[in-house]
Order: sequence, then structure tokens, then C-alpha cells
Amino acid sequence: MTGQTCVVVDYGSGNVYSVLHALKRIGVDAYLTSSHTAIAGASRVILPGVGAFGDVMTKLRETGLDEAVVRHIEAERPFLGICVGMQVLMETGKEFGDHAGLGVVPGTVERVPEAVPGLPPMRVPIIGWHPVQPSEGSDWADTPFPQEARTPFYYFVHSYSVRPADPGHLCGEIAVEGRAIAAALRKDNVFGVQFHPERSAGEGQRFLQRFMAF
Repeated sequence: MTGQTCVVVDYGSGNVYSVLHALKRIGVDAYLTSSHTAIAGASRVILPGVGAFGDVMTKLRETGLDEAVVRHIEAERPFLGICVGMQVLMETGKEFGDHAGLGVVPGTVERVPEAVPGLPPMRVPIIGWHPVQPSEGSDWADTPFPQEARTPFYYFVHSYSVRPADPGHLCGEIAVEGRAIAAALRKDNVFGVQFHPERSAGEGQRFLQRFMAF
């Protein structure tokens, strides 16, 4: 990948180093950066995240990294948001109040409901390994998901999920207690996953390898 650069956005999130180490395990020479120029001009950018939507957006705005991320996306280069790093791509997050996101994908981020009429109660947060299936209308073509016919398992830890205004932006989901919960989205050059590929063993490593192939 001569001339290609992959950066992990360093804005103080707790899992940036685990993402960096996961990339290095698959032979990717990625590096952490908070440089606006490096992020805007990188071949690929990964935005990881843990914690609350509003806190992450505050950190990004205080450092100007929100604008650098959007410039990279607008340049039509591959981008991957992980967990809250995916959620902040939306217009609004409703965790501890309403918070404006990056607005890259129209829609909201809302709490996964524990109670739904006609279904058994569900424990939130969702923690553990779950099989991800293509969303309706998605065949995973031109995505980092497996292209062969099999179901990958990934590791999740979350209480909130994305709700794109256009369901066509969803490309993966999990089923928990009869509920379909968003697991991944795709809009042009932008990918987002609710699971943690850096904590998903070999399947997560293969996902990152396929992302690096775009």
C-alpha cells in the first residue's frame, strides 16, 4: 500500500490504542494523530469511540477535529466509525439530552428500548457476541463484511443505536429478543459499525483487513 496512510483519530477516547494495536496485528502501519492536516489528507481514517455521544462531540469540537473528519469524508476517502465513532456521524444523539452530531448521515441515535409491547423485556446495555446479518436490501457487496455466504460474529457493548432517516443507509443488524437493532451503516465512502472489531478476535481482524482494501 505504497503512498497509502491510515490514521486513528486521537481525541482522548479510551480505546484508540486498542484499535491501533489491532491494525498493527494485521500488518497495517497506522498511527494515532490529532493533526487536522493529517486527518483531512489521510487515505483512510478510523474514528473509534467509547463513552457518551455528547462528551465525544464536545471533545471533537473543542479540538476542531470534527471539521477535519468532515473534510476527509467530503474528499470521498474511506472512513470507518466504531461504536460511538459511528453514532456521532448522525445528526442528533439523544443520550443525556439532545446533542448535535457531525450530520454526515441524516438520522438520530436513540436508546435501545428495554420494553417493547408483545416482546420479552431485554437487558440494556447489550454486551457480548452477536451474529450480524445484512439489513433488508443490503447484500454486503462493496463493504468490509464477508463476501462469502456465512454469518460473522462480533463483540458489542452499547445502550444506544443509530436510526438513519433513510433505511437504505443500514447495511447490518443483530436480532436480540425479537428486536432488529442496527449494527452497521454505509453511505458512499463512509462505514460505521456498532460492534468493536478490535475486540472481535479473528473476525474483527478480517473486517479491518477488508476495510483497508477499499
